[in-house]
Amino acid sequence: QVQLVESGGGLVQAGGSLRLSCAASERTFGMFAMGWFRQAPGKERAFVAAITWSGASTYYADSVKGRFSISRDNAKNLVYLQMNSLKPEDTAVYYCAAKTSAYYSRPGLRPSEYDDWGQGTQVTVSS
Repeated sequence: QVQLVESGGGLVQAGGSLRLSCAASERTFGMFAMGWFRQAPGKERAFVAAITWSGASTYYADSVKGRFSISRDNAKNLVYLQMNSLKPEDTAVYYCAAKTSAYYSRPGLRPSEYDDWGQGTQVTVSS
């Protein structure tokens, strides 16, 4: 089981930026896809972004395209989510997730496709 720890959340005004980080414990980090999801109060966990094991391909929810960017550093076992032009509707707990059951596979867009999760970090965007 991979241990994932998110950081970088906080309170920001609309239009501002935050960068989330997710540190993974597993030495095989460079072999599996990673994703970011978010969950707002009273709503289901929703896909935000995902990245392949190599970092060559990325995927985004329509609501964040052009504003958010996912990247990874396999040498440091880190995945990032750069969030720009933040909106109040981006307020949520953000989770990183690892697809460890299938090495070298494409990332999924559904929470059920991921095996290990971090504890989440709160992002609050004020208007």
